[in-house]
Amino acid sequence: MQSLSGKVAFITGASRGIGRAIAERLAREGVHCVIASKTVAPHPKLEGTIGEVAEACSALGAEAMAVPVDVRRPHEIARAVDDAVARFGRLDIAIHNAGALWWKPIKDTPLDKFDLVHEVNARGAYALAHAALPHLRASRGHFIAMSPPVEPESLNGTLAGKTAYMMSKLGMTMVAMGVSLEEPAIAANGLWPETLVESAATRNFGIGSPDLWYKAELMAEAVFELVRLPEGERPRGQGLLMLEFMRTRGYTDFTPWRCNPAVEPPSLLMTSKVRAGGKERADGAELGRT
Repeated sequence: MQSLSGKVAFITGASRGIGRAIAERLAREGVHCVIASKTVAPHPKLEGTIGEVAEACSALGAEAMAVPVDVRRPHEIARAVDDAVARFGRLDIAIHNAGALWWKPIKDTPLDKFDLVHEVNARGAYALAHAALPHLRASRGHFIAMSPPVEPESLNGTLAGKTAYMMSKLGMTMVAMGVSLEEPAIAANGLWPETLVESAATRNFGIGSPDLWYKAELMAEAVFELVRLPEGERPRGQGLLMLEFMRTRGYTDFTPWRCNPAVEPPSLLMTSKVRAGGKERADGAELGRT
């Protein structure tokens, strides 16, 4: 496995949850992290700021840079990428983790909510890819979108009640697939959990319970395993599933990452029902920005 020390990662949505876990995991390996997110000042309902995460990464031994970015504004992404390269001299890993959620049926999804999830998710991934490509090409780096496989069988149980959201997430994967096809030097992939993962969204909006969640650190470990692969072994243009990919890396016991060590979180890929608070529901939840 290649050393990651001295490499540079740009991570959107990194002020909390999965994005923060990824940043801290990479920082432990000596990766300099660019924390690109909206939350600059403490939020009354959401933990974490870009400054706090940058400090945490610096305490782990890597350099870190906090950059305010609203991914709905491409000029902010482009400016942040330019600032990161100006500071560190390179860019090796670009991860679009920022996300907007709206889990409701089509009849309850007005176009402003449709536009929101597409601007943050698919369009945000495209904007990051567009800005980062020249630098990732030079470093023969990685582009990762936190998004699901496009294969129809993986959508069973995830499309109903979430059509607008899933369209936007699949768009992210298609950005990664397009990068892989157009840029042979870049390893571009989607990465997606088969289960629920603990985050501000799952906690604040009551999406399931700890029995159904893995910790965000499991997704961070999967990212680490992906970006440290030697160039000849890297997957390219794939929609990778978190647990499936981790098993290919030799992991067999995921108990340390369970939020409830006694309960194995179930896969949601083949069921339309999400258990929330011990009760089944299939209509989704009214969610906003993550």
